[in-house]
Amino acid sequence: MTAHQHDFSPHNHHGEKRTFYVLALTLVTMVIEITAGSVYGSMALLADGWHMGTHAAAFCITLFAYRYARAHQNDERFSFGTGKVSVLGGFTSAIALGIVALLMFTESLHRLFNPTQIQFNEAIVVAVVGLLVNLVSMFLLGDHHHHHHHHEHGHDHHHDHNLRAAYMHVLADALTSLLAIVALVFAKFYGWQWLDAVMGMVGALVIGKWTFNLLRQTSPVLLDESIDAEYREAIKAALSKTARVTDLHIWKISGHHYNAAITLESDGSLSVQQYRQLLARFDKISHLTIEVHPSPWQN
Repeated sequence: MTAHQHDFSPHNHHGEKRTFYVLALTLVTMVIEITAGSVYGSMALLADGWHMGTHAAAFCITLFAYRYARAHQNDERFSFGTGKVSVLGGFTSAIALGIVALLMFTESLHRLFNPTQIQFNEAIVVAVVGLLVNLVSMFLLGDHHHHHHHHEHGHDHHHDHNLRAAYMHVLADALTSLLAIVALVFAKFYGWQWLDAVMGMVGALVIGKWTFNLLRQTSPVLLDESIDAEYREAIKAALSKTARVTDLHIWKISGHHYNAAITLESDGSLSVQQYRQLLARFDKISHLTIEVHPSPWQN
């Protein structure tokens, strides 16, 4: 536990660099598909090209969050650094992913009842190219699962919500490409044209679930949700032997750091520093403020 550190925004340089590579790959693929679609009159190519554009926009959000956090990490306007910028980037990207899922479901539902003529060979090629691009992108971003280690606590782990959101975008795209390939192959050889729309809806529902999970991970951090009740009660129990806890707040100040503000009523037998030592084992708390008042029954 640290007492005076106020910057809780470790920068993921590796994640930022990998996201830039994925953005470049996505933009090149998007330009090629839109150009080819315009030249050859293929709606499948055009649609996939513009779909790539939505993911490129999400990656821009990811990169902006990284660079804003780095540029302002020592700005005194941010009381605890820019740790929540990464979380905000992940939350924003999750909303974008949710909109893509909603549009995808609506379009698939429309096509189920109003089927259109599909150019199977061309559409399959587009889906395979899209899948390959997204597999490469997933490989580049895949290390978002790795834990980051901090000097203060060798066992303090966290996920980069910003990088996780970018990864979810390429994972969602890879899933839709894979489902599309399966649906198009069956439609081409067995005439099951309805399967294309059904697979689209299945993909949209899966992406919707991922979106909900990402929002559930990021929104509590942005809303200063308190740490779990069991942890709070353990802290109260540790302090109650020598003082009365009159006020206790513990909330996240970044994706993985907690701040605690505690007010005590004490007989003065322990100093503030001794109370800090008493709470040293509660290593989820990165920044601690303790205020000690004399007990009202003291004269």
